[in-house]
Amino acid sequence: MADILYTYKNQVYANITNRCDCSCQFCIRSHQDSVGEAENLWFKTDPTLEEIKKAMDEFDFTGYEELVYCGYGEPTCALENLLASAAYAREKYNIRIRLNTNGLANLYHKRNVVPELAKVIDSVSISLNAPTAEKYQEVTRPRFENAFPALLEFAALAKDAFAHTQLSIVDVLPEDEIKACRKIADDRGIYLKIRKFS
Repeated sequence: MADILYTYKNQVYANITNRCDCSCQFCIRSHQDSVGEAENLWFKTDPTLEEIKKAMDEFDFTGYEELVYCGYGEPTCALENLLASAAYAREKYNIRIRLNTNGLANLYHKRNVVPELAKVIDSVSISLNAPTAEKYQEVTRPRFENAFPALLEFAALAKDAFAHTQLSIVDVLPEDEIKACRKIADDRGIYLKIRKFS
């Protein structure tokens, strides 16, 4: 079994699925099999809810204030396990929950899942990746044609639902695209995080 919980830069992450509805050009999973203290993040089959809970029960959360759902897949592709395990971790370990997501959950599930997520998740980080729909399709390579506007709609819904919402990009973008992404975030009153590519 691949690692379900792993640590990286003094944070603890939950890797609950390898399914993803994007194939980003810069995705770390296309370059290596693990991140941080994880030995391997590739599952032969995705873990069950019971296996996720067991991994949590075997992990020492002492010193950690936040559990981040972010692994070698899009966490919302395993929505039921995400919701149930986040609720479990929040109640049992009194820990904040953050979701790192591509923001396409509503497209994937064909309904607005933000209210369900907001019941168990404190903050959300949404990968913007590009300033235009054309660039987004090129870089992120999602399985949906209308992914970029759906991402922006998800971000707007998230801003009103979560204690903290941010959009994120990677610092490999040209300066003009970073500036355009900042304007997208500013126009929506959402914080933009510029992540260092590693």
